[in-house]
Amino acid sequence: MPKIPGINHLIAIKALQRAGFKIVRQGSHTVMSNGSRILTIPRHNPINAITMGGIARDAGLTVEEFKNLI
Repeated sequence: MPKIPGINHLIAIKALQRAGFKIVRQGSHTVMSNGSRILTIPRHNPINAITMGGIARDAGLTVEEFKNLI
């Protein structure tokens, strides 16, 4: 399975918005939801590959689906 590279948190947020998630609140982390799932994205750069893979999995996306949204 290919890895997701470490990416900027703003790119990750835009990709998740394309997947249907909306920003609920922001602080040291950005909290996003699509109504049934809640994601927490750290606001530091870059978000490492392991964390980004977990966020994509929690969003219900495969690695390939997430890469296509970037």
